[in-house]
Amino acid sequence: MNNPRVKPRVPSLPEVNFSDQGAVRYLHLGTEWVQGSMLLDSPFEIELEYVQRMMAWLLFVEPQTVGRRHAMQLGLGAASLTKFCHKKLRMKTTAIELNPQVIAACRIWFKLPADDTRLSVILGDAAEVAAHEHWRGSVDALQVDLYDQEAAGPVLDTDAFYADCRKLLTQDGCMTVNLFGRSSSYPQSLEKIAAAFGPGAVWAFRPTREGNTIVLALRTPQRPSRTVLAERAETIETRWGLPARKWLRVFKPADLPAS
Repeated sequence: MNNPRVKPRVPSLPEVNFSDQGAVRYLHLGTEWVQGSMLLDSPFEIELEYVQRMMAWLLFVEPQTVGRRHAMQLGLGAASLTKFCHKKLRMKTTAIELNPQVIAACRIWFKLPADDTRLSVILGDAAEVAAHEHWRGSVDALQVDLYDQEAAGPVLDTDAFYADCRKLLTQDGCMTVNLFGRSSSYPQSLEKIAAAFGPGAVWAFRPTREGNTIVLALRTPQRPSRTVLAERAETIETRWGLPARKWLRVFKPADLPAS
């Protein structure tokens, strides 16, 4: 079967630019809204708190299995997650991005490496990729962060899209989603995710100060003990430098009934 590397049909796309503030470089899509960031002196670390929380799927897998897993990002942003999974976790990593300027900007300004045997950055439509059979059942960590230049709400936020995302996952796979926006759509988005993934499969963080709420949904529901979560958080923090112990204070199951 053909790999879905077809160029998407896209409307006019915003201009991509960046700004430097002290030790941090920010990605923008023609507005003041931040679409991603990079520490200039540590380009492969994750700078933004909400992006760090997109790595909370690590709490649900054994640390020694991480390097054998496949991470996929729907929405490249400033490539923080893509670079971290590829460089730090040594995972097979696939990123899907609609805007060719974003891919070029990440390669020029945000230290995104060239594709290799473990890294594929694909120009494509996230909805089409999620619905395609090519990666079905092959993604262990699916990270969804899809916003336009106005950042008013998720670009893809339907029952069908979240159902397709679930189909991408391996049996112990996990989706993390950034829900942010000036519209009051969070409860509706959470209900759609819970409907697609089923009772007991959804966890949620408290919002960050900036208003980003990270939701995590498991292909197969898990309820690790607090002891197991604490041990994994310690390992994540020690091995990869993510503030995982802090996550446990602001992270809990979101028990919503499936609709």
